Amino acid sequence: MKLGEIYDFVVKEGIKVDPRGPGSVRKDLAKARATYRGLTKRDKQEFDKEMLANPYSDTRILYGDRDTEVKSIFVGIDMEVGEILLADRLREKGERIDLILSHHPEGMALAGFYHVMPMQIGILSKHGVAIDIARDLLTKRMKEVERKTLPINHTRSVDAARLLDIPYVCVHTPSDNHVVDYLQKLIDQKLPDTVGHVLKILRSIPEYRQASKEAAGPRLMLGEAKKPAGKIFVDMTGGTEGSKEVFGRLSQAGIGTIVAMHLSEEHFKKVEPEYINVIVAGHIASDGLGLNLLLDKLLKIGAFKIITGSGFRRIRRR
Repeated sequence: MKLGEIYDFVVKEGIKVDPRGPGSVRKDLAKARATYRGLTKRDKQEFDKEMLANPYSDTRILYGDRDTEVKSIFVGIDMEVGEILLADRLREKGERIDLILSHHPEGMALAGFYHVMPMQIGILSKHGVAIDIARDLLTKRMKEVERKTLPINHTRSVDAARLLDIPYVCVHTPSDNHVVDYLQKLIDQKLPDTVGHVLKILRSIPEYRQASKEAAGPRLMLGEAKKPAGKIFVDMTGGTEGSKEVFGRLSQAGIGTIVAMHLSEEHFKKVEPEYINVIVAGHIASDGLGLNLLLDKLLKIGAFKIITGSGFRRIRRR
């Protein structure tokens, strides 16, 4: 397959399992097109035209020609300068690497990744938070993330890929959408009655079972295993952690347990008084689960050699 075909495929599959529903995504794309049409000629030159077809600002072809033929992909969670140098070294030793695929965003996808965060408004709305409140809380959080992202030297790894002439792509939210889709459906099917039962379900999943062996598996951060799980919210997509002030609203909406990818100390302090059980499933294991689900689909339509590194473990389901 060509690089452009791989990229278009992962974006399309991310939209299919977007927790807001494909209809909501289509509306966002229509808004982006309307915004673009209303821009001046000068502003259109600076507009990221990828946003007209790809709703995920944290997923981009960072370097390389869309027509490049790809038969071997080096996949990892954080593919930065060190991993790009490793790819070049592997090439020197005879390993074919046509593409580096990073989960976490780099380059312009890192600089503008907070633009994907508004999808959290629709997700929170589906879980019972009033949409106006969700929007106000998320807007404040987005500005905070933008301020933190602004000083980053985000082009370092892209420059390394360019200098070594290795095609380079990052796939963030489409992968995270697969984690949420898989876990929420599994939990809704199993109907766990206690928090401990939720943990048992997570630990039955190969990625989390492997992470547990490496001291990075699912952990109960708030609550007790014997407590009722109540309504369960799998919160693992939308760029990064949302508002620190949302937990009271989730509690009011009837959420009893949050299954999160990770939780900052500031977020932990805000959720602690809200009588919500919190399970942190594990960041890298969750990222690996999403990549594996996406790669399973990709390998159905194309034959690739997958080389793994940077925390990623390839586990096949199909």
